[in-house]
Amino acid sequence: DFEANAGLDIARALLQPVVDRFTGHLSVADVWALAAVVSVEVMGGPVMEWTPGREDRGPHEQVAEGRHPHPEDDAARLRHRFYTMGCTDREIVALSGAHTVGRCHKSRSGYEGAWTDNPLEFDNGYFARLVEIGCKGEAKEGQLMLPSDRALLSDDHLAVHARAYALDQRAFFTDFANAFAKLQRFGMAPAPPPALSPTLRYARRLLKQLISEKKCGPIMIRLSWHDAGT
Repeated sequence: DFEANAGLDIARALLQPVVDRFTGHLSVADVWALAAVVSVEVMGGPVMEWTPGREDRGPHEQVAEGRHPHPEDDAARLRHRFYTMGCTDREIVALSGAHTVGRCHKSRSGYEGAWTDNPLEFDNGYFARLVEIGCKGEAKEGQLMLPSDRALLSDDHLAVHARAYALDQRAFFTDFANAFAKLQRFGMAPAPPPALSPTLRYARRLLKQLISEKKCGPIMIRLSWHDAGT
């Protein structure tokens, strides 16, 4: 029921048939995490390593609200939230690049609009647009840059990575893949990625079909991100 989780019931409902199909093989958290990885791939982003083994927990075991990024965070607040999960400045910026897909909905966040021209295409367009707009420029009609996005340029140690990613999509993909895998493993015991078993192969195929048909990749990434933070 966290305010930051508004709208994620849509993603959970879409994934419930997959969760039910793999009960006893994959945890709910595993399905949510795998859906995010597949979503990035479906939308043209990097192929990422993925490891199962997340344990499902009840509401009484969740952390206090406040770990998820807020649209109005400044650089100091972003660091406070991400450092709690062991992220570096480079990883903060790389993970913020997930805003290259999806959009804000006023009913959920108080903001409305997409960050890029192609909100279903995973590329470095978010950083290119961020650098183009700068800290104080205006986004074009129908688009936006949140205060937390602009914060990436207001701090020199963060801005150096944002500007680099605007020029080098390959570097962004590499750093995002590493940072997102780290985020998804937060709280898990270290383990190497398993061989692609028939079960995982089948799960990936079902998720790819669902995400392609429903065009729901952005909200799947957000679901996994928020689950990792709690």
